[in-house]
Amino acid sequence: MKRTMSKHHAPEAIEAYYQRYLAEAKNSPSSPVLLEIANEVDLSPALLARLVVERFLQEREGAAFSKQVLNNMLREPSLIPDLLLPRHVAQCTINDCCYGPLVDCIKHAIGQEHEVLLRDKLQERNLSFLDENQLRAKGYDKTPDIILEVPIAVEGHVVHWIESKASFGDDHSHRTYLNEQFWSYWNRFGPGLVIYWYGFIAELDCQRDRGILLKDCFPSDIITLAPRNGQS
Repeated sequence: MKRTMSKHHAPEAIEAYYQRYLAEAKNSPSSPVLLEIANEVDLSPALLARLVVERFLQEREGAAFSKQVLNNMLREPSLIPDLLLPRHVAQCTINDCCYGPLVDCIKHAIGQEHEVLLRDKLQERNLSFLDENQLRAKGYDKTPDIILEVPIAVEGHVVHWIESKASFGDDHSHRTYLNEQFWSYWNRFGPGLVIYWYGFIAELDCQRDRGILLKDCFPSDIITLAPRNGQS
């Protein structure tokens, strides 16, 4: 999808999809027209639904609609002011295993589960930390999932913060995270650890000397920098 997305977002492609949807939905209102078009052109059904709804809103509202309005209609198709389009959008959302609001909900739930797992692991080791909610309450606007109140050492590297990613660390997503999150955390809090719970491309773990360590599980060889349970 990432490799071919640009061609699907071309204005002429969007217009062709939209006009084809209108014609086929009118001729066969009971057929899953939008889903069939998505499968034929090898495009995520949820992403095609987004393109079509956006084009529909442009025709109906001009430039007056917001991104929030569009997102709300994709999450709740009954909000779309049309007789046929809500059902076609819902069919696309339900039948997409990679994109769309349902998948986003699943990803969010999995992400929260792994954040709970991380906190449990830290508590098992009696490590003192602040989580994201506690940090936001203190006024931090952009924070990792965990700030360690006392740093630890992992494989010879000092760690002040830990970020949990319930995903696979591919090149594109990791570079995006580095630019948008990890380097910001490094600038504010010092060196840290990123856990990609579903693995990562080994070559991406190349920033250790600069202060960002990658792991695919909670590290077992932690060295604490303060006494624990009365022992050093």
